[in-house]
Amino acid sequence: MFILKNAWISIKRNKGRNILIGIIILIIACACTITLAIKNTAVDLIDSYKNAYDKEVTISFDRTNMMKDFDSSGAEGRENAREKFDNIASYTISDIESFADSEYIKSYYYTYGIGLNGNNIEKAEIESSNNMPNGFGHGKENNISSTDFTLTGYSSLDAMSEFINGTYTMNEITDNAWDIAFDGNYVFINQELADYNDLNLNDKIKLEDEDGNTYEFEIIGIFKENEEGSTDVMSMFSNSANTLVTNASAVTKITTSNENLQSTINPTFIIDSYDDVEKLQDEFYEKGLDENFVLQTNEEVALSAVSSIENINSFATTFLSLTLIIGGIVLFVINMINIRERKYEIGVLRTIGISKFKLTMQFVSELVIVSVVALILGAGIGALSSKAISNSLLESEINSSNERTEEIGKNFVGSNMNGGMQDRGNRGEMRGKGVPVVEAYDSIDAVVDIKVLLELLGIGLTLVLVSSIASMVSIQRFSPLTILKERS
Repeated sequence: MFILKNAWISIKRNKGRNILIGIIILIIACACTITLAIKNTAVDLIDSYKNAYDKEVTISFDRTNMMKDFDSSGAEGRENAREKFDNIASYTISDIESFADSEYIKSYYYTYGIGLNGNNIEKAEIESSNNMPNGFGHGKENNISSTDFTLTGYSSLDAMSEFINGTYTMNEITDNAWDIAFDGNYVFINQELADYNDLNLNDKIKLEDEDGNTYEFEIIGIFKENEEGSTDVMSMFSNSANTLVTNASAVTKITTSNENLQSTINPTFIIDSYDDVEKLQDEFYEKGLDENFVLQTNEEVALSAVSSIENINSFATTFLSLTLIIGGIVLFVINMINIRERKYEIGVLRTIGISKFKLTMQFVSELVIVSVVALILGAGIGALSSKAISNSLLESEINSSNERTEEIGKNFVGSNMNGGMQDRGNRGEMRGKGVPVVEAYDSIDAVVDIKVLLELLGIGLTLVLVSSIASMVSIQRFSPLTILKERS
């Protein structure tokens, strides 16, 4: 009690000096509060983005491995290469289901494509150069592109990457399209194909395979391919003009009824950790995957998405470090000056019997009292400022994320619809494609929380200890008699 009483008396007696120390600590506290809030907000956003990106694994054909130590030059070499290529073991839907039955895999989806000819419709007059979705063609000979149409079946919404990335955008759609799209013979067709054949929603189209089997589909949506999605600049039609979008179940029924049909299968597996990829690949090989295939992940894409936010996080860390270093030095210097000015006071107190420990604690207590008051004020001012500053620095990230989420929803909804799929997209069903739902902070507690306050308290105590070293060392070195003699 004696120590605190003397400390309080000394603070009141030396108001100017303590106000100066308080202002410095106040500025440091404000800067640290804002910086910690920005840093924690950036970390939360980084976690949000990383969580938004499902950890995806796809199967890719490794041409380098296949051609390793293999001479494909000359007619004989080319024939050997073709034979080796044709002998690569393909994988089926059953294989994919077997691969997905793994402790490393959370879920999976896939696209399933086959080629069919038109029965009551004609393909676009000038055929696009490549109607197939991305992926490796399976079968002894991939002759899908020789047919009139490519029927692409998606196993789920997450598999519809062309709509998610904006290559395709829905123009028109029936009211119940997304309720029936993944079960039954329903298709979405390109606007160009619809115009070419004078087709509308709810019209029936007939397709047939090369054996003459006929399959009927009902049109429930008409989409367009955006300009950036077309790669064949010499064609009057887009690449997807003759692509029909349906569900994987419909394609499976067709391939089950006719095993001679050639197909393409492109699976995507969702895993818990990228660290499991190597073990998962070995497991796939054990389950029969040809070793000319390898697993690839979307890790690089996921990391690149958070690079700009990590820059803000790094800036906040650097600024915080500089603030603490400069603040600590300034406070240390001020305390050294303070000790020199109060040298006589120290000598008198030591002479009347005050121990070095009590004297040291008095000086530290003075600094602690001033620091606590300044930290509280600084935290309050920082809290009032941090929300605006944090959201201002991260505004572009928040806005781009929200806009991207809205765009995905719109890609699935035709101009004749006002809700449905757009609402589903906004609720985060497209999260698997790396589009996190990030909202601006709307309350101070969301930024300056208990974590920030505890960090600020730790910083304040650290600064007090660092700046108190001057008084601790000086008091231990000072001799009271020497001090009094110098004064006289």
